[in-house]
Amino acid sequence: MTDEDRLAHRPLRTYGRRGGRPLSGRQKQLFETLLPQIRVPVGAPGALDPATLFDDVDEIWLEIGFGGGEHTSGQAKSHPEVGLLASEVFIEGMAKCLGQIEDEGLTNVRLWEEDARELMAGLRDQCIDRVFILFPDPWPKTKQQKRRLIQPDFLDDLARVLKPGGRVRFATDVRSYADEALERLLRHPAFDWLAETAEDWRRAPADHIQTRYQTKNLGDIAPVYFEFICA
Repeated sequence: MTDEDRLAHRPLRTYGRRGGRPLSGRQKQLFETLLPQIRVPVGAPGALDPATLFDDVDEIWLEIGFGGGEHTSGQAKSHPEVGLLASEVFIEGMAKCLGQIEDEGLTNVRLWEEDARELMAGLRDQCIDRVFILFPDPWPKTKQQKRRLIQPDFLDDLARVLKPGGRVRFATDVRSYADEALERLLRHPAFDWLAETAEDWRRAPADHIQTRYQTKNLGDIAPVYFEFICA
């Protein structure tokens, strides 16, 4: 395959910029010292059993796009019995999460600083108990929406790595993305929507940890939370 062929078949980026403000001295040090210790060792496709990355956990959770890390570190602290894989390409967000992990002494988090789809491709089948996709990049312009994360092929990959009975939580504050994601999840044969009333998706789940992004109210609707179970 030529370089042109590889570029043509490369998945579209589902995220925007990676850089931000310059990192502090401590943050640079955490990238050099802590991240190599807790980076997910993605290798051959479908080969990694994430349970082997932790000493003693009951479940494995995955967070895709953790922003500033508040939700990741909060869930890890509240659930020491869970091994948490977390992916974020934004360098400043990764730096913040590394700081939280060090400050809290968390040992049950493993990070991935590249495209989450690469991480998922490296995981073995049916190894994840729970997935969080909270306020992903909405790509609001019509010509950009093909870059949204929730695409049919992504949902196929998600269904592959989730255990039967595994759960997915998707949240957004952008109306067009909410409509599109819900329609695609409902259409996919592997996922069943758990909502019974409107309040089930309008109200934040009891274990939701609010993120810094969420407090900015940048979307065009109040946040919605879709909970699905993998058949």
